Amino acid sequence: MKVLYLLVSILALASSVSFAYDPSPLQDFCVAIQDPKDGVFVNGKFCKDPTLVKAEDFFKHVEPGNTSNALGSQVTAVTVDQLFGLNTLGISLARIDFAPKGLNPPHTHPRGTEILIVLEGTLYVGFVTSNQDNNRLFTKVLNKGDVFVFPIGLIHFQQNVGYGNAVAIAGLSSQNPGVITIANALFKSNPPISDEVLTKAFQVDKSIIDYLQKQSWYDNN
Repeated sequence: MKVLYLLVSILALASSVSFAYDPSPLQDFCVAIQDPKDGVFVNGKFCKDPTLVKAEDFFKHVEPGNTSNALGSQVTAVTVDQLFGLNTLGISLARIDFAPKGLNPPHTHPRGTEILIVLEGTLYVGFVTSNQDNNRLFTKVLNKGDVFVFPIGLIHFQQNVGYGNAVAIAGLSSQNPGVITIANALFKSNPPISDEVLTKAFQVDKSIIDYLQKQSWYDNN
């Protein structure tokens, strides 16, 4: 009986893991199409007729991002919304450009784990674990060629701590991982979160919340 319980537990765990990420594609590819009238819906977006698929459906050129902004960074995403050939494939990427001291601010990807490689410069990176793990902070200084993983759903950040520009490429385990920038979500939501909620949550005076909500929170994504 114990063996049976163990087997059931293993199967339950395997099942939960298998459904934790984008469903596996049911065909070689499923290129997204804007007009669904001639498409077939599988998952993510409607599929283009396979006989009409071209190499261009799987291709995109990515230019360096403009870092002349308040954060000194720019994220250029390549998800299924920018590259239709990613539809149903369960992956995407982003190029992240940093000016000196530039910051990709604390954010989270609700649907994807991120793996990042530094192409140029030096980055200070980190993520914070969940409440159940006492919100531990894991950080590392990365140089050219270094790789770091940010687990799915956890708040993380990257900052250029070098003297020159920095560039990184992030791979994500979803065709549409989503992004929630913490400061923007809390202080620039539409409509705004009430002062009463935020003052109690942060245990600060209302004037501080009012000040934060009046700031021009820049979105680098």
